[in-house]
Amino acid sequence: MDRVYIGLGSNLAEPRQQLRSALDALTRIPNTQLAAVSSLYLSDPLGPPDQPRYHNAVAALNTSLPPLALLDALQAIELAHGRQRKAERWGPRTLDLDILLFGDRLISDSRLTVPHYHMHARAFVLYPLAEIAIDGLRLADGRSLAELLAACPYAGLERLGEPL
Repeated sequence: MDRVYIGLGSNLAEPRQQLRSALDALTRIPNTQLAAVSSLYLSDPLGPPDQPRYHNAVAALNTSLPPLALLDALQAIELAHGRQRKAERWGPRTLDLDILLFGDRLISDSRLTVPHYHMHARAFVLYPLAEIAIDGLRLADGRSLAELLAACPYAGLERLGEPL
């Protein structure tokens, strides 16, 4: 089984409930077990400023699914939560589930890039990930989580300290 880290985000339609419901749905993915969940964080939106702050967390899964099958399952969960994919990038959304890391794999596919293409610069990903990551975690490209944290300011991030 591979250890996979999933970034969760929501800023519409009761975001805390969206994330709780998404975690419940993650437990029902075949051949996959939920291993850990970070605290809940609030972050400023990356896209248009006229949207609510995001609620974010990171979950660790153990799965025997291949990467694209897991991606399909995550996208089905997003759709079930009212996710609408629009041309506008980083706009408001009911639910966003991103594969951040998939074991020690480097994946470059038209549908999936792992490690997640911009996670190194996103405090709302790195700090929750650090709560639940395996000690000494290194990305498949050789960078350590500790190095990424040192280069990514905590600014604009608020740890609520609440478990989902």
